Amino acid sequence: MSERPIRVLHLLNSVTDVGCGIVNAALDIISGQILQSLDVAVCSNPGGFVSLLKQNGIRHFPLDQGRRVVNLPRATIALRQIIKQFQPDIVHCHMMTGMVLARAVRITTRFGLVAHVHNVHQRSSNLMRLADRVVAVSNAVMSDMAARGVPRRKLRVVHNGTLGSLRLLDLATAEPKNLSQPAIVTVGGMNHRKGIAELISAFEQVSERIPGPHLYLVGNGPNRLEFETQAAASRFASNIHFEGFQANPFPYMKAAHTFVLASRRDSFGLVLTEARQCDCAIIATNVDGIPEALDGGKAGLLVPPQDIPALANAIIGLLETPAEHARLKSRAKVGLERFGVERMASQITDIYRELIDASLGRKQVLEETGDISHTPMSLTRNDECTSTCTLSGELR
Repeated sequence: MSERPIRVLHLLNSVTDVGCGIVNAALDIISGQILQSLDVAVCSNPGGFVSLLKQNGIRHFPLDQGRRVVNLPRATIALRQIIKQFQPDIVHCHMMTGMVLARAVRITTRFGLVAHVHNVHQRSSNLMRLADRVVAVSNAVMSDMAARGVPRRKLRVVHNGTLGSLRLLDLATAEPKNLSQPAIVTVGGMNHRKGIAELISAFEQVSERIPGPHLYLVGNGPNRLEFETQAAASRFASNIHFEGFQANPFPYMKAAHTFVLASRRDSFGLVLTEARQCDCAIIATNVDGIPEALDGGKAGLLVPPQDIPALANAIIGLLETPAEHARLKSRAKVGLERFGVERMASQITDIYRELIDASLGRKQVLEETGDISHTPMSLTRNDECTSTCTLSGELR
């Protein structure tokens, strides 16, 4: 029997290309897995990233995962057919609906089931405990999931990586945006969790002490109108700019005097590694996995979440102290290489191997006892045996 790569099916609600953090993180993982020559496919509703996947040889299986009661049984049947066709060794779930569907399919079809917890703030993330392994994007998320009762034996930490992702344009070719200076920039969803209201309020305090700064809010979201109303009522409304979603945020980051992420909750913050690539001086809240994205505060200033005066004072400090601003910019790229997509993919592949090896161990015991009635399907199919399921090269 010839060796073949591990076969992985990523399960998402959609592959939208309008700034969904979970989708972006999944694309980053897939980018690393392509470099490792894994056999990868994606199952989701269609979206803007489908063409990018196909350009890179990644199969896409359409699946309507709408949570309508009448649709879920239909989606389960459709997913069973997709898994029968693709025959994955691992189904890697990134969202809760996919986890429920995959668990239902596994009643009759065997495969390793991996869950990725991207948004720990969602109570429905508890459903991820149904997987064989639960990947947390930070140590903070792992602790939170353990506190919710997920067994420690299932939990693994793999920090996000964005360097080398297919979804990001070439940083070297990105020209800085022509922004009014000094420019305070944030990139993220226009929702309360991202601390947009606090950032606008902090910017007002900054503007009262330092003349002329501008705030650029890059992104869209459900609370944008509310934030626009808040900004319009400010004495400094003319210096607050809503830029909408930008497929390539690098021009804004390259032009930023200071990059700010004021999240109330944030499992990791992909945008922080992107800002670090751009040599930004960074201020972010000391919450959840954000400190891990900033090397514990070495690569950016950390302030308490929802503390408007502390956030304002941190921004003022960088505007008034060029030496500190230069120090933070120089620290941004130090150690950044550990946030590459290939490192992330290698660690995730280690988790896949754990499950495959465990399944092989169970199969061997069953064969020795003469009872193979419950052997996982992925270990007994006729075309190729998972015992030869290896990468084309050794992990680094």
